[in-house]
Amino acid sequence: MMFTGIVEERGTVIAVDRAPEYARLGIRGALVTSDASPGDSISVNGVCLTVTDLSGDVFTVDVMAETLRRSSLADVAPGGDVNLERAMPASGRFGGHVVQGHVDGTAMVRERLPGDRWEVVTISLPPPLRRYVVEKGSITVDGVSLTVSAVSATGDTDPWFQVSLIPTTLTATTLGVREVGSAVNLEVDVLAKYVEAQLAHLGAPA
Repeated sequence: MMFTGIVEERGTVIAVDRAPEYARLGIRGALVTSDASPGDSISVNGVCLTVTDLSGDVFTVDVMAETLRRSSLADVAPGGDVNLERAMPASGRFGGHVVQGHVDGTAMVRERLPGDRWEVVTISLPPPLRRYVVEKGSITVDGVSLTVSAVSATGDTDPWFQVSLIPTTLTATTLGVREVGSAVNLEVDVLAKYVEAQLAHLGAPA
């Protein structure tokens, strides 16, 4: 299953049913449910989830304990907004970059600097992910495909990266309202991980 990081709509969490090993979420999204069926995949804040039930414009997903541990979905509550994207059809336009919906880690919004029509946002970067992030490269933040505008130096013990959010991103996604201190999901560019794996297989230093 593949996504592009182009958020189709902001959905609303309407129900959260927590159990010891999973959570069941009910999410309202008129666009993503317009042609959805049980078994389809929908990206919720960058996490690929399977639709288990549909009722009008509300779909239900089960989030396993491992996913709750590795993503910010553990913190969602009724009334909160989430970024939604349907899986990309084979005939679809490729607007962002290759996004799998497999979260690599969570991070924190550190700073927001408003500009004339945009905002520069600084986000913490878990040290194990630093080697996959490069200036002008792609990264997914809460399911949104973004270009890295700056990144801390290699070897920095407290790494970070910056993205510039245009007006469309600020209004159409939840990144426009993520406050300093908020947790976000990160997925690095999978192509970087494949290159690293191939180099390791060939015995070259990664």
